[in-house]
Amino acid sequence: PLLRVGLVDLGVQGNEQEPQHLLMLDMHHIVSDGVSMGVLTDEFVRLYDGEELSPMRIQYKDYAVWQQSEAHQEWMQRQEAYWLGTFRGGVPVLDLSTDFARPAVQSTAGDTIEFALEREVSERLKELASQTGSTLYMVLLAAYTTLLHKYTGQEDIVVGTPIAGRP
Repeated sequence: PLLRVGLVDLGVQGNEQEPQHLLMLDMHHIVSDGVSMGVLTDEFVRLYDGEELSPMRIQYKDYAVWQQSEAHQEWMQRQEAYWLGTFRGGVPVLDLSTDFARPAVQSTAGDTIEFALEREVSERLKELASQTGSTLYMVLLAAYTTLLHKYTGQEDIVVGTPIAGRP
């Protein structure tokens, strides 16, 4: 199933007077993304707190109509033409010194490295994002591409990232 919802009755717990319940949501990634999950969570908490939500100005169907509109289709064609022209000669290869030769056939195999920032560093990065009118993601992406430039000296660096509703 793409979406499963369950409510578990935990009964009365400890010194509580009211019965406790646990709401569980299991959602396939095709149903939602990070942005929509944030909206869902925010609105659910607001409803739980007794707040009444204002009616939605637009529905998803309105977005779908706009996305299929002639004006949007023309805009998308201009975007496609721009990027196809920009990368007509191929995507620039990052000339990063490594301890192994670049394979003849590109692979998407990778690894994950986890680390934590000190709270002060994290807060300062968030503050920088706020001051510059950007997101923390944009600040970190700028730092990453700057680091790649420092390592390679290259001016044109292409980084592919997942997006959420942004061109």
